[in-house]
Amino acid sequence: MGWTKRDLVNAAFDELAIAGYEFDRSPEEDDAALRRLDAMQATWVGQGIRIGYALPSSPSDSDLDQESGLPDYAVETTFLNLAIRMAPGNGKQLSPETRRNASDGYDVLMADAARPRRQQYSGTLPVGAGNRTWPQRGPFYPAPTNNPLEVAQGGGLDIAEE
Repeated sequence: MGWTKRDLVNAAFDELAIAGYEFDRSPEEDDAALRRLDAMQATWVGQGIRIGYALPSSPSDSDLDQESGLPDYAVETTFLNLAIRMAPGNGKQLSPETRRNASDGYDVLMADAARPRRQQYSGTLPVGAGNRTWPQRGPFYPAPTNNPLEVAQGGGLDIAEE
């Protein structure tokens, strides 16, 4: 089980030193933080950072107890950047270390988004005369497949494998 959206909001409030067990936060404050989180993730998607966050179709459809869908490497960056966005509205100053960690994590996400994704060759691409293995599989590369197990077991060829 991964991080829920509530976990991310709580971690951002903890970073702001407004922990729920010390301060009585209202449900409206949590909902406002969730809307900021959703808006931040939507902005990141617009910038090309697609990390699997479960974006709602509308703000009213968002649920704090829903799984976030974030991979582990993006969790800290997400709640630190959320804390930075929430700080002015809560009258808080964040430490330079928190800002630096959020910036470094964001840079890693941007670098990952800039890396080209692996793609499969088209099924109509000829293997070529220099490839000696074509008699076993025909003169063309295998057709692309959506089955990740088949790709991992060599059923389809990735461009990166060549």
